[in-house]
Amino acid sequence: MLNLFSDLENQANDEKRKKIGHTNIHYINSGSILTEAKGFMGDYDFTLNPYSGCSFGCNYCYAAFFARSSSDRENWGKWLKVKENALQLLMKWRKKSLIDKTIYISSVTDPYQPIEKELELTRSILKELLNYHKPRLVIQTRSPLVIRDIDLLKQFEVVQVNMTITTDSESVRKAFEPFCPSNKSRLNAIKEITSQGINTCITMTPLLPVNDVYEFTRELIETDVKKFVVQPFHLDKGNFVAGTGSTALEEVEKMKWNNEKYNEVVEIFRKELPWLGEGKKGFAPI
Repeated sequence: MLNLFSDLENQANDEKRKKIGHTNIHYINSGSILTEAKGFMGDYDFTLNPYSGCSFGCNYCYAAFFARSSSDRENWGKWLKVKENALQLLMKWRKKSLIDKTIYISSVTDPYQPIEKELELTRSILKELLNYHKPRLVIQTRSPLVIRDIDLLKQFEVVQVNMTITTDSESVRKAFEPFCPSNKSRLNAIKEITSQGINTCITMTPLLPVNDVYEFTRELIETDVKKFVVQPFHLDKGNFVAGTGSTALEEVEKMKWNNEKYNEVVEIFRKELPWLGEGKKGFAPI
């Protein structure tokens, strides 16, 4: 009988999706799911990452710096780890209270990875938080898949969805974010979420080369989003550079994108957008 159960378990594991596109999928048991927020996210109580690694694999991503091995850093974007026990770990917090706590989902890995569509791991976490805690919640993503969970998000008393949109140019997007959803699909998604009465924010972090700043500004305003955050592409300091791939640095140089051009664009944003935050201040809890 034990062998039968073992065989069934192995069969179930074999049936799990092992690859999506260019990304190898791994299934792991995590030691914890809520992490005390520190540093840049220090104004929050906890961060929560249902996944580690990333299928989107943006070539400028600072998160690659925090990968545990050189192999993982070098292959950033080609692997994703699913925290299979994430929901079970969160359920243990029912004995404690997360009411009025502020949680940021996710600080390192987008919670709406392509495989989330079939696994619904992030959705199960949202249900758990909604049914037992209703914390103050900020969700950070670059995936239109987040609109799937509008029904849950509308039930939180305090929630904000941040959509990352880094440029107005599809050619620029493809150079830096070749495996990410298109700019238009992200704009449409955040517009739909905003129309449902959910607090929203567009995060241009980092801001990549912009083709037409006035047209881009018009597109941003047409989403009806009232809050925007911007950060520069880090060229010369700290962990952000350490995690930035050579491809991204080469593209920035080729496109002649620098701090001066960044500041010119941001100055127009300041004049035209309803509210614009920069850096940590822009990401402050709602």
